[in-house]
Amino acid sequence: MQTLLEAIRPTTFIRSEKLSGYLGIDLTIATETFQHTGSFKFRAAYNVALNVENEHLIAASSGNFGQALAYSAKLLGKKCHVVMPETSAKVKVDAVSNYGAVADLIDVNSIGREERVAQLMEEFPDAYQASAYDDPLVIDGNSTLGDEIADYKEDFDFVVVPVGGAGLISGISKALCGKDDRAKLIGAEPLIANDAARSLRLGKIVRNEQEPQTIADGARTVSVGNYNWEIIREGVQAIVEVSEANIKQALCLYFQLANLKVEPTGALSLAAMLENHDSFGGKKVCVVVSGGNVDPAIFVQILAG
Repeated sequence: MQTLLEAIRPTTFIRSEKLSGYLGIDLTIATETFQHTGSFKFRAAYNVALNVENEHLIAASSGNFGQALAYSAKLLGKKCHVVMPETSAKVKVDAVSNYGAVADLIDVNSIGREERVAQLMEEFPDAYQASAYDDPLVIDGNSTLGDEIADYKEDFDFVVVPVGGAGLISGISKALCGKDDRAKLIGAEPLIANDAARSLRLGKIVRNEQEPQTIADGARTVSVGNYNWEIIREGVQAIVEVSEANIKQALCLYFQLANLKVEPTGALSLAAMLENHDSFGGKKVCVVVSGGNVDPAIFVQILAG
């Protein structure tokens, strides 16, 4: 049985002269597209599966956490159910099933993810209910990426991180605190799913009325988690709200100028550069790519414009 640090793949840092020149920003990409299961979520999921005694794991996920939990459960010999919107990318649904877990697809207009998870927990009372973001074990798993950024050879002015439920940015914040006080931590969130940005402005958790249908499916969350909120309210300087158009453009720029395939949620941090360029021009910026699990048909559609 491997420890978390033994199991994860170190993140890949890329310096793209083309992308930096295009934006006028000294840009370093920290990409988790080469992580196990194609996203940072493996860090969190494996840490959960490794540290709970339960032999059955149940979670709700739009895809990345679900497949990471499914793979972690497979590695550790545990059972797994993943509640997923039926609109989830097919590549993510297939991955959950291929790792041996049950992909429980729901119509979110008829039943919420939390409600369906509650039903499964009644059916399997000995299972562990794993949150994709609102869990100290998730935050600690994600903090390993923050450790790698803090230990990287560059001294960054900004570290920009995609925000959905805020499990990633809270983990990175926890790691950077005390290790890299120079870098300012910035979130990047879809404008039509901006509960975290509104929460930061108002000083309290604000919820979306329903799951926002942004193209960045990993950010289709109703609100940030309670554990996450306590960390990001102190450690995150700002959250940039980005348009759907800039998310798509960022995805294209990664492909065209950095030869990198990313999913829309993973493109959020670069989209923040497009949305608020004047704040980052001429600075040393680390943009985190959270994952690369994009449905091929959607990827081609975005690239084709």
